[in-house]
Amino acid sequence: MYDVVIIGAGVVGGLIARALSAFELRICIVEKENDVAMGTTKANSAIVHAGFDAPPGSLKAKLNVRGSELMPQIARELGVKYKRNGSLVLGFCEEDRATIRTLYERGCQNGVKGLRILDQEEVRALEPALSKEVLFALYAPTGAIICPYELTIAAIGNAMDNGTELLRNFEVTDIRESADGFEVCSREQVLQTRNIINAAGVYADRIAAMVGDTSFHIHPRRGEYLLLDREKKLLVQHTIFRTPTKMGKGILVTPTVDGNLLAGPTSVDQEDKEMAATTAGGFAQIQKQAREYVPDIPFGETITSFCGLRAVGSTGDFIIRSPKRGFFHVAGIESPGLSASPAIAEYVVELLKQQGAGLQRKQNYQPYREPDHAFCEASVEEKNEWIRKEPAYGKIVCRCEHITEGEILHAIHTNPGARDLDGVKRRTRAQMGRCQGGFCGPQIVELLARELGISYEQVTKSGKASYINVGKTKGVEA
Repeated sequence: MYDVVIIGAGVVGGLIARALSAFELRICIVEKENDVAMGTTKANSAIVHAGFDAPPGSLKAKLNVRGSELMPQIARELGVKYKRNGSLVLGFCEEDRATIRTLYERGCQNGVKGLRILDQEEVRALEPALSKEVLFALYAPTGAIICPYELTIAAIGNAMDNGTELLRNFEVTDIRESADGFEVCSREQVLQTRNIINAAGVYADRIAAMVGDTSFHIHPRRGEYLLLDREKKLLVQHTIFRTPTKMGKGILVTPTVDGNLLAGPTSVDQEDKEMAATTAGGFAQIQKQAREYVPDIPFGETITSFCGLRAVGSTGDFIIRSPKRGFFHVAGIESPGLSASPAIAEYVVELLKQQGAGLQRKQNYQPYREPDHAFCEASVEEKNEWIRKEPAYGKIVCRCEHITEGEILHAIHTNPGARDLDGVKRRTRAQMGRCQGGFCGPQIVELLARELGISYEQVTKSGKASYINVGKTKGVEA
């Protein structure tokens, strides 16, 4: 019998698990994919918003500002890269000026610190590469950037180090009430639990319906992105937004914590909860809009593209409530969900307390985790010491990103261990360079097969049936 089963191993489910792992509880996270951070978490703008956008008094507003305040400490504890780079909302005309004034006043009501409206000269001093058509901007110094899947992997890994269990490839097919709580069912397994936390992203409404709650609907919103090669000097240092219009926020341009430049997303509503294909039209839209305010973006340096699905709820706000005792929705967590995620975890802990869950703090709770990127950021002397202890750190596997065999082995064997090629990529950056795995991919497949005790042909790109190899060429008959 579990005390808590969390459905969904995205950033929200992961940070809830970490927060609850500080208490004497038996916790299990169930995830329908082969790895954590496989839904909205793996494909978004990677921004910690300051909190000036959401309407005052909404859960989005309250939890965004609180989450932004909590994020630096959580990033330090988990060894996750985080940078408070600030954000700029650009204005080009008098209509924009009125909108920016509204955003400024809203941000002040929400408790965002340090907001200022800059004139043209001040904006250009901060970002010389911006279009000369920019007349003013809203400046939010508390805006930041982080890697969402790195945060999720670290949070779930830390929760597992503190006793939480993770079940992958566990797709919830039914939930039944029992005398002691609930039964959470997949096709192969049934879990007994006293409490359920529904953090299932775009599928949260289907999970809700399993306990008879059809009060809300979740639809996906597609967002396409272009990621540019790493630069010695980034074209922009801040996260750059266009003043929002009736059609939305438009395309943003931002550095990443790893030194790339990211542009996107598009915004297309759909009902299909799986379709995340990229399109030529999406790429054209990104390039056209981004160049309106950062004219010299070198899109010829694009190394990859991707598309994410945001979980848009029918209520217009985060849906965090308990429709029945022991069952908690954490649904409709669209933007600013990543920013709010630490505060959402805090909020859910309080909801559990209000329902009388016995939350006794662990004496041996460990909130800290060694960074997954510790080796690549070490000094030459420190690297030599690592290599002396473990020679695998002296062998480069990914030449583009200079990732070693030791780092890949660490990714496979550290909670929650990588089980496929994309899992290694998200943990180490191997395959994220210019060749996108063209050279290092086969070596990583060999390492996964060896360390997981499976055949070369059984290694997948991202779980399920995404097999990379069907056999050895010399063994295939003509």
